[in-house]
Amino acid sequence: MKILVLNCGSSSIKYKLFDTASKSVLAQGGIEKIGLKGSFLKLTLPDGEKVILEKDIPEHTVGIDFILNTLTGEAYGCIGSLKEIDAVGHRVVHGGEKFNRSVLITEEVKEKIVECIDIAPLHNPANLKGIEAVEAILPDVPQVAVFDTAFHQTMPKSAYMYGIPYEMYEKYGVRRYGFHGTSHRYVSRRACEFLGVPYESQRIITCHVGNGGSVTAVKDGKSVDTSMGLTPVEGLLMGTRSGDIDAGALVYIMEKEQLDAAGLSNFVNKKCGVMGVSGVSSDMREIESAIAAGNERARLALDMYDYRLRKYIGAYAAALGGVDIIVFTGGVGENQVLTREAACRGLEFMGVRIDAGQNRKIRGTEAVISAADSQVKVVVIPTDEEFMIASDTEEILQNR
Repeated sequence: MKILVLNCGSSSIKYKLFDTASKSVLAQGGIEKIGLKGSFLKLTLPDGEKVILEKDIPEHTVGIDFILNTLTGEAYGCIGSLKEIDAVGHRVVHGGEKFNRSVLITEEVKEKIVECIDIAPLHNPANLKGIEAVEAILPDVPQVAVFDTAFHQTMPKSAYMYGIPYEMYEKYGVRRYGFHGTSHRYVSRRACEFLGVPYESQRIITCHVGNGGSVTAVKDGKSVDTSMGLTPVEGLLMGTRSGDIDAGALVYIMEKEQLDAAGLSNFVNKKCGVMGVSGVSSDMREIESAIAAGNERARLALDMYDYRLRKYIGAYAAALGGVDIIVFTGGVGENQVLTREAACRGLEFMGVRIDAGQNRKIRGTEAVISAADSQVKVVVIPTDEEFMIASDTEEILQNR
């Protein structure tokens, strides 16, 4: 089965074409700057070479049509015709309480995705654009929605409710939903496969850390707590997001800076985090370079980033009643040696011991980085959300 996986943002579309029979990726790439000057498609050839194709892409339907033409074109095509595409799987950020699993897209499903726009105004509209664009171009091809929030629907009420009047939950659905669920589901399961242990009887802490980041407590294959909340702002210090902050501090800042709701949202999402503290960048590679040059604010930002991660690991060990496996994934988790080391430093009382030499060797590959005498296995597992979306899509189509 050939499955096209799409991840549509407000001005971007990432894609991968999978052949599930051979478990191979036939094509991958992404469109950037949709609706802006200088829009382009960047694709990765089988040998790893990058190719950029420039084109005016005013909206998502044009972008998806460009992707499909490239997949079937003479220069970079990998399929003979669009009839070879059996299904399209979409990443959909917010499913609220309406979806606890991936689903075949119908008109009713689209309506429920629309209902979640209020709590995901930046993401769900873009996801819907991708769905509707495929409907317009490939009307007979089935589509599947895979929700970032679905994996976390197993959290108990005591973990997902906020300490606010209950009617706020009843009227507006204000609660913690969590995100990165597809990644947390993939790496927690893959870590157990990699280690040769049963997924259904492990206490796992998964750390998806990058420009955005979240930590999840997984017990017996189910998410029982996660660090992001109603929106992706809560939890860890991130590239440009504040993470946990006193709500009273936000009220104070709003008054002092004369911010309205939109201004505050922009503040906590785009002006805070590592960028806000360091004044340098949200990119950890640039932060490390600034630290090497003696920049104290960059050092503070990294210390805060690592400390918040370590604190959540400790908290979730308590929530799980212990931990068997800690997983690092995401751009930082897979590649930043020092952050992995710092996040585990001081956790020896929990039975966590890192093999520093092994840890320094690992960038972007599956590996155990805990010491031989560590009671807790610490592993690096590169995430593959697109593979998870393709797998869900195939399973749904086979069982319908």
